[in-house]
Amino acid sequence: MTVDAFQRHDKATVDVVPSSSMVAAMLADDHRRRVFAAVVLGAGNLEGVAGLSGLDSGRAGKALARLASEGLVINSAGGLVVNADGLQRAARTDRSRPPQVEHQHQPDDRRQVLNAFVHDGRIVSIPTAMPKRLVLLEWLAQLFEPGQRYTEAMVNLILGQRYADTAALRRYLVDHQLLDREAGMYWRCGGSVSSGDDG
Repeated sequence: MTVDAFQRHDKATVDVVPSSSMVAAMLADDHRRRVFAAVVLGAGNLEGVAGLSGLDSGRAGKALARLASEGLVINSAGGLVVNADGLQRAARTDRSRPPQVEHQHQPDDRRQVLNAFVHDGRIVSIPTAMPKRLVLLEWLAQLFEPGQRYTEAMVNLILGQRYADTAALRRYLVDHQLLDREAGMYWRCGGSVSSGDDG
């Protein structure tokens, strides 16, 4: 991504106020975390970000675009800066918000992961750390009834209510032996059985 392309992309995101869970999700990725740190340390353009982060310009540009799309990094007159005002507003909003009860029936360790990566039933991002990803996949597996068979279209419909990239979710669920498939049909083959919690 060129600097000009990033600037055009970023102008539309100046007023975006990130949520604290989105900040956590964005910074869970190593490339985005390194790019964010480079901006904090004063990198004012893509070339500077690439140099400080140790990433090539393509990876740095991709990470920068994601950070900008969620309002963590913006362009000011002097170049790239962290959206400090947006982060402060997000913190104030979170402090005034009632405690999240969406995943209240989950054990503490699972609830922390789900609170960071799932809001209002929608996945905000897929964790890169495997233990956290497995928590998320286990939560998704609860959407499928043991013993019932699903067409791929049905699986996509169910997963699409949680996250746009249904192909990635299907692949993860199969790879981690939570769903199995044969001849175009899918079924639940792993994970715990829900006892009526918020999954």
